[in-house]
Amino acid sequence: MTPPDRAGGRPLPPAVRRLAGEVVAPDALAVLSGPVGEAVARAAGYAGRALSDNTRRAYESDWRAFLLWCEAGGVVALPAAPVVVAGHLASLAASLGRSGLRRRLAAIAHQHRQAGHPWETRHPAIAATMRGILATHGRTSRPAAALTSAEVKRLLAACGTDTAGHRDRALLLLGFAGALRRSEIVGIDREHLRFTSEGMTVLIPRSKRDQEGEGATIGIPRGLNPLSCPVRAMEEWLRRTRIEWGPVFRRLSPGGALEERLSPQGVWRVLRRRAELARLTVDEAERLSPHGLRAGFITEAYLKGALDEQVMHHARQKSIATTQGYRRRARITRDSPARLLDL
Repeated sequence: MTPPDRAGGRPLPPAVRRLAGEVVAPDALAVLSGPVGEAVARAAGYAGRALSDNTRRAYESDWRAFLLWCEAGGVVALPAAPVVVAGHLASLAASLGRSGLRRRLAAIAHQHRQAGHPWETRHPAIAATMRGILATHGRTSRPAAALTSAEVKRLLAACGTDTAGHRDRALLLLGFAGALRRSEIVGIDREHLRFTSEGMTVLIPRSKRDQEGEGATIGIPRGLNPLSCPVRAMEEWLRRTRIEWGPVFRRLSPGGALEERLSPQGVWRVLRRRAELARLTVDEAERLSPHGLRAGFITEAYLKGALDEQVMHHARQKSIATTQGYRRRARITRDSPARLLDL
Protein backbone atom coordinates (compact mmCIF):
# COMPACT_ATOMS: atom_id res chain seq x y z
CA MET A 1 0.00 0.00 0.00
CA THR A 2 1.26 3.47 -0.87
CA PRO A 3 2.02 5.51 2.28
CA PRO A 4 -0.27 8.52 2.72
CA ASP A 5 2.52 10.98 1.96
CA ARG A 6 3.84 9.31 -1.19
CA ALA A 7 2.74 9.53 -4.82
CA GLY A 8 3.73 6.78 -7.23
CA GLY A 9 6.20 5.48 -4.68
CA ARG A 10 7.92 8.86 -4.41
CA PRO A 11 7.62 11.10 -1.32
CA LEU A 12 5.71 14.31 -1.80
CA PRO A 13 7.90 17.41 -1.44
CA PRO A 14 7.21 19.27 1.84
CA ALA A 15 6.03 22.36 -0.06
CA VAL A 16 3.47 20.27 -1.98
CA ARG A 17 2.21 18.69 1.25
CA ARG A 18 1.77 22.15 2.76
CA LEU A 19 -0.09 23.43 -0.27
CA ALA A 20 -2.33 20.38 -0.58
CA GLY A 21 -2.90 19.98 3.14
CA GLU A 22 -1.74 17.42 5.66
CA VAL A 23 -4.27 14.81 4.51
CA VAL A 24 -4.22 13.91 0.81
CA ALA A 25 -6.92 11.62 -0.58
CA PRO A 26 -5.63 8.34 -2.14
CA ASP A 27 -6.97 9.23 -5.61
CA ALA A 28 -5.21 12.60 -5.42
CA LEU A 29 -1.91 10.90 -4.67
CA ALA A 30 -1.94 9.17 -8.04
CA VAL A 31 -2.62 12.44 -9.81
CA LEU A 32 0.25 14.15 -7.99
CA SER A 33 2.69 11.64 -9.43
CA GLY A 34 2.00 12.83 -13.02
CA PRO A 35 2.11 16.16 -14.92
CA VAL A 36 -0.39 17.68 -12.50
CA GLY A 37 2.04 16.95 -9.70
CA GLU A 38 4.72 18.97 -11.50
CA ALA A 39 2.30 21.88 -11.80
CA VAL A 40 1.40 21.58 -8.12
CA ALA A 41 5.10 21.62 -7.27
CA ARG A 42 5.48 24.87 -9.23
CA ALA A 43 2.40 26.27 -7.48
CA ALA A 44 3.99 25.39 -4.14
CA GLY A 45 7.08 27.30 -5.21
CA TYR A 46 5.04 30.38 -6.03
CA ALA A 47 3.15 30.08 -2.76
CA GLY A 48 6.46 29.99 -0.91
CA ARG A 49 7.31 33.39 -2.37
CA ALA A 50 4.05 35.03 -1.29
CA LEU A 51 5.87 36.88 1.49
CA SER A 52 8.59 39.44 0.95
CA ASP A 53 12.12 38.32 1.85
CA ASN A 54 12.23 40.66 4.83
CA THR A 55 8.90 39.41 6.20
CA ARG A 56 9.89 35.79 5.65
CA ARG A 57 13.18 36.25 7.52
CA ALA A 58 11.40 38.04 10.38
CA TYR A 59 8.80 35.27 10.66
CA GLU A 60 11.50 32.59 10.61
CA SER A 61 13.37 34.33 13.42
CA ASP A 62 10.21 34.73 15.50
CA TRP A 63 9.20 31.12 14.92
CA ARG A 64 12.62 29.84 16.02
CA ALA A 65 12.28 31.86 19.22
CA PHE A 66 8.84 30.37 19.85
CA LEU A 67 10.15 26.84 19.22
CA LEU A 68 12.97 27.29 21.72
CA TRP A 69 10.56 28.68 24.31
CA CYS A 70 8.22 25.72 23.87
CA GLU A 71 11.06 23.20 24.02
CA ALA A 72 12.34 24.76 27.25
CA GLY A 73 8.86 24.48 28.75
CA GLY A 74 8.19 20.97 27.46
CA VAL A 75 5.11 21.94 25.46
CA VAL A 76 4.10 21.28 21.85
CA ALA A 77 4.77 24.17 19.46
CA LEU A 78 2.92 22.84 16.41
CA PRO A 79 0.03 22.81 16.77
CA ALA A 80 0.19 25.09 19.79
CA ALA A 81 -2.70 25.41 22.22
CA PRO A 82 -4.04 28.99 22.37
CA VAL A 83 -3.18 29.21 26.08
CA VAL A 84 0.42 28.32 25.24
CA VAL A 85 0.59 31.13 22.68
CA ALA A 86 -0.96 33.47 25.25
CA GLY A 87 1.70 32.43 27.75
CA HIS A 88 4.44 33.07 25.22
CA LEU A 89 3.14 36.59 24.59
CA ALA A 90 3.00 37.19 28.35
CA SER A 91 6.65 36.13 28.64
CA LEU A 92 7.57 38.86 26.14
CA ALA A 93 5.36 41.58 27.62
CA ALA A 94 8.18 43.49 29.29
CA SER A 95 10.64 43.27 26.38
CA LEU A 96 8.59 43.75 23.20
CA GLY A 97 6.40 46.63 22.20
CA ARG A 98 3.07 46.57 20.41
CA SER A 99 4.47 45.95 16.93
CA GLY A 100 6.91 43.29 18.14
CA LEU A 101 4.19 41.31 19.90
CA ARG A 102 1.91 41.48 16.88
CA ARG A 103 4.68 40.32 14.59
CA ARG A 104 5.46 37.38 16.87
CA LEU A 105 1.77 36.43 16.85
CA ALA A 106 1.61 36.79 13.06
CA ALA A 107 4.66 34.52 12.68
CA ILE A 108 3.08 31.80 14.82
CA ALA A 109 -0.20 32.07 12.92
CA HIS A 110 1.63 31.89 9.57
CA GLN A 111 3.52 28.75 10.56
CA HIS A 112 0.30 27.03 11.64
CA ARG A 113 -1.49 27.89 8.41
CA GLN A 114 1.49 26.73 6.35
CA ALA A 115 1.40 23.40 8.15
CA GLY A 116 -2.34 23.02 7.59
CA HIS A 117 -3.38 23.52 11.21
CA PRO A 118 -6.48 25.60 11.99
CA TRP A 119 -5.78 28.97 13.52
CA GLU A 120 -8.23 31.29 15.22
CA THR A 121 -6.73 34.76 15.19
CA ARG A 122 -9.18 36.18 17.70
CA HIS A 123 -9.20 33.29 20.17
CA PRO A 124 -10.36 34.68 23.56
CA ALA A 125 -7.25 33.52 25.44
CA ILE A 126 -4.91 35.23 22.96
CA ALA A 127 -7.00 38.36 22.40
CA ALA A 128 -7.59 38.98 26.11
CA THR A 129 -3.92 38.45 26.93
CA MET A 130 -2.84 40.87 24.22
CA ARG A 131 -5.26 43.53 25.42
CA GLY A 132 -4.07 43.09 29.00
CA ILE A 133 -0.41 43.35 28.00
CA LEU A 134 -0.97 46.53 26.03
CA ALA A 135 -3.00 48.05 28.86
CA THR A 136 -0.30 47.23 31.40
CA HIS A 137 2.94 47.60 29.47
CA GLY A 138 1.75 49.55 26.47
CA ARG A 139 4.40 51.90 25.19
CA THR A 140 3.69 54.76 22.87
CA SER A 141 5.03 53.80 19.47
CA ARG A 142 7.84 55.97 18.15
CA PRO A 143 7.14 56.72 14.51
CA ALA A 144 9.94 57.41 12.07
CA ALA A 145 10.79 61.11 12.08
CA ALA A 146 9.64 62.67 8.81
CA LEU A 147 12.82 64.22 7.42
CA THR A 148 12.38 67.60 5.77
CA SER A 149 14.13 68.95 2.68
CA ALA A 150 16.30 71.10 4.95
CA GLU A 151 17.35 68.08 7.00
CA VAL A 152 18.09 66.04 3.88
CA LYS A 153 20.33 68.88 2.68
CA ARG A 154 22.20 68.70 5.98
CA LEU A 155 22.77 65.01 5.35
CA LEU A 156 24.04 65.80 1.85
CA ALA A 157 26.49 68.33 3.25
CA ALA A 158 27.95 65.51 5.35
CA CYS A 159 28.63 63.43 2.22
CA GLY A 160 32.17 63.91 0.98
CA THR A 161 33.46 63.83 -2.58
CA ASP A 162 34.81 60.29 -2.37
CA THR A 163 33.05 57.26 -3.84
CA ALA A 164 31.04 56.59 -0.67
CA GLY A 165 29.95 60.22 -0.55
CA HIS A 166 28.63 60.15 -4.11
CA ARG A 167 26.82 56.86 -3.47
CA ASP A 168 25.23 58.10 -0.27
CA ARG A 169 24.18 61.41 -1.87
CA ALA A 170 22.41 59.59 -4.71
CA LEU A 171 20.86 57.09 -2.30
CA LEU A 172 19.47 59.70 0.10
CA LEU A 173 18.11 61.93 -2.64
CA LEU A 174 16.49 59.08 -4.53
CA GLY A 175 14.97 57.67 -1.35
CA PHE A 176 13.54 61.08 -0.47
CA ALA A 177 12.34 62.23 -3.91
CA GLY A 178 11.01 58.79 -4.79
CA ALA A 179 9.34 58.17 -1.40
CA LEU A 180 11.06 54.79 -1.48
CA ARG A 181 11.19 52.08 1.14
CA ARG A 182 14.70 50.86 1.90
CA SER A 183 14.02 47.49 0.25
CA GLU A 184 12.98 49.39 -2.88
CA ILE A 185 16.12 51.52 -2.80
CA VAL A 186 18.50 48.57 -2.74
CA GLY A 187 16.39 46.64 -5.27
CA ILE A 188 16.98 49.18 -8.05
CA ASP A 189 19.08 47.96 -10.97
CA ARG A 190 20.61 50.10 -13.71
CA GLU A 191 18.06 48.65 -16.13
CA HIS A 192 15.28 50.20 -14.03
CA LEU A 193 16.44 53.78 -14.69
CA ARG A 194 15.63 55.92 -17.74
CA PHE A 195 16.98 59.46 -18.11
CA THR A 196 15.48 62.32 -20.12
CA SER A 197 16.03 66.06 -20.35
CA GLU A 198 13.20 66.53 -17.83
CA GLY A 199 14.37 64.00 -15.28
CA MET A 200 14.30 60.23 -14.85
CA THR A 201 11.86 57.40 -14.44
CA VAL A 202 12.37 54.61 -11.95
CA LEU A 203 10.83 51.17 -12.34
CA ILE A 204 10.09 49.49 -9.03
CA PRO A 205 9.58 45.80 -9.89
CA ARG A 206 8.29 44.75 -6.48
CA SER A 207 7.59 46.35 -3.14
CA LYS A 208 6.10 45.65 0.27
CA ARG A 209 2.52 46.25 -0.91
CA ASP A 210 3.04 44.66 -4.33
CA GLN A 211 3.64 40.99 -3.59
CA GLU A 212 2.14 40.03 -6.96
CA GLY A 213 5.02 41.82 -8.68
CA GLU A 214 2.91 44.12 -10.85
CA GLY A 215 5.56 46.80 -10.56
CA ALA A 216 5.27 50.57 -10.68
CA THR A 217 7.04 53.38 -12.49
CA ILE A 218 7.51 56.79 -10.93
CA GLY A 219 8.92 59.99 -12.36
CA ILE A 220 11.47 62.24 -10.66
CA PRO A 221 12.04 65.68 -12.22
CA ARG A 222 15.33 67.52 -12.20
CA GLY A 223 15.70 69.76 -9.17
CA LEU A 224 16.24 73.51 -9.27
CA ASN A 225 19.40 73.27 -7.16
CA PRO A 226 22.19 71.24 -8.83
CA LEU A 227 23.61 70.37 -5.39
CA SER A 228 20.40 68.67 -4.26
CA CYS A 229 19.02 67.39 -7.57
CA PRO A 230 18.33 63.64 -7.30
CA VAL A 231 18.69 63.16 -11.07
CA ARG A 232 22.10 64.85 -11.26
CA ALA A 233 23.27 62.94 -8.18
CA MET A 234 22.30 59.64 -9.79
CA GLU A 235 23.90 60.55 -13.11
CA GLU A 236 27.15 61.49 -11.34
CA TRP A 237 27.15 58.24 -9.33
CA LEU A 238 26.66 56.12 -12.43
CA ARG A 239 29.27 58.10 -14.37
CA ARG A 240 31.90 57.72 -11.66
CA THR A 241 31.31 54.00 -11.15
CA ARG A 242 30.50 53.11 -14.78
CA ILE A 243 27.64 50.91 -13.65
CA GLU A 244 25.86 49.76 -16.81
CA TRP A 245 23.81 46.87 -15.42
CA GLY A 246 22.90 45.22 -12.14
CA PRO A 247 22.57 46.80 -8.69
CA VAL A 248 22.85 50.57 -8.57
CA PHE A 249 23.64 50.81 -4.87
CA ARG A 250 26.42 48.49 -3.72
CA ARG A 251 28.65 47.89 -0.78
CA LEU A 252 32.10 49.42 -0.99
CA SER A 253 35.42 47.94 0.04
CA PRO A 254 37.67 49.97 2.38
CA GLY A 255 39.42 51.22 -0.76
CA GLY A 256 36.17 52.28 -2.44
CA ALA A 257 35.82 49.35 -4.86
CA LEU A 258 32.31 48.19 -5.74
CA GLU A 259 31.13 44.95 -4.15
CA GLU A 260 27.76 43.18 -3.95
CA ARG A 261 24.32 44.78 -3.69
CA LEU A 262 23.74 46.94 -0.62
CA SER A 263 21.37 45.36 1.91
CA PRO A 264 18.34 47.11 3.44
CA GLN A 265 20.30 47.24 6.70
CA GLY A 266 23.05 48.98 4.75
CA VAL A 267 20.65 51.85 4.00
CA TRP A 268 20.15 52.28 7.74
CA ARG A 269 23.92 52.37 8.27
CA VAL A 270 24.31 55.03 5.57
CA LEU A 271 21.64 57.21 7.16
CA ARG A 272 23.04 56.77 10.67
CA ARG A 273 26.61 57.58 9.58
CA ARG A 274 25.62 60.72 7.67
CA ALA A 275 23.32 61.87 10.50
CA GLU A 276 26.18 61.53 12.99
CA LEU A 277 28.51 63.54 10.75
CA ALA A 278 25.82 66.19 10.24
CA ARG A 279 24.98 66.19 13.97
CA LEU A 280 21.37 65.66 12.96
CA THR A 281 19.06 64.49 15.73
CA VAL A 282 15.31 63.95 15.91
CA ASP A 283 12.75 64.46 18.64
CA GLU A 284 12.98 61.80 21.37
CA ALA A 285 9.34 60.85 20.71
CA GLU A 286 10.40 59.79 17.20
CA ARG A 287 13.20 57.70 15.78
CA LEU A 288 15.72 58.19 13.03
CA SER A 289 14.94 55.64 10.33
CA PRO A 290 15.26 55.21 6.55
CA HIS A 291 11.46 55.32 6.52
CA GLY A 292 11.85 58.97 7.47
CA LEU A 293 12.86 59.72 3.88
CA ARG A 294 9.55 58.32 2.62
CA ALA A 295 7.53 59.87 5.45
CA GLY A 296 9.27 63.19 4.91
CA PHE A 297 8.42 63.30 1.22
CA ILE A 298 4.75 62.52 1.86
CA THR A 299 4.49 65.01 4.72
CA GLU A 300 6.17 67.83 2.81
CA ALA A 301 4.19 67.10 -0.34
CA TYR A 302 0.96 67.51 1.61
CA LEU A 303 2.15 70.72 3.22
CA LYS A 304 2.86 72.09 -0.27
CA GLY A 305 -0.67 71.25 -1.47
CA ALA A 306 -0.32 67.82 -3.12
CA LEU A 307 -3.55 65.91 -3.72
CA ASP A 308 -4.34 62.47 -2.29
CA GLU A 309 -4.23 60.80 -5.69
CA GLN A 310 -0.83 62.34 -6.48
CA VAL A 311 0.66 61.11 -3.23
CA MET A 312 -0.92 57.65 -3.49
CA HIS A 313 0.40 57.14 -7.02
CA HIS A 314 3.93 58.35 -6.30
CA ALA A 315 4.24 56.52 -2.97
CA ARG A 316 2.49 53.37 -4.30
CA GLN A 317 -0.01 53.37 -1.45
CA LYS A 318 -2.97 51.03 -1.81
CA SER A 319 -5.15 52.41 0.98
CA ILE A 320 -6.59 55.89 1.22
CA ALA A 321 -6.61 55.41 5.01
CA THR A 322 -2.79 55.20 4.99
CA THR A 323 -2.54 58.29 2.84
CA GLN A 324 -4.89 60.28 5.05
CA GLY A 325 -2.92 59.22 8.12
CA TYR A 326 0.16 60.98 6.70
CA ARG A 327 -1.96 63.97 5.76
CA ARG A 328 -3.34 64.34 9.28
CA ARG A 329 0.17 64.13 10.68
CA ALA A 330 1.41 66.77 8.23
CA ARG A 331 -1.37 69.22 9.00
CA ILE A 332 -1.69 68.69 12.75
CA THR A 333 -0.08 72.05 13.50
CA ARG A 334 -0.99 74.03 10.41
CA ASP A 335 -4.71 73.24 10.68
CA SER A 336 -4.98 73.47 14.47
CA PRO A 337 -7.90 75.65 15.62
CA ALA A 338 -5.49 77.08 18.21
CA ARG A 339 -4.36 79.39 15.40
CA LEU A 340 -7.64 81.24 15.87
CA LEU A 341 -6.76 82.23 19.42
CA ASP A 342 -5.47 85.71 20.20
CA LEU A 343 -2.09 84.50 21.43
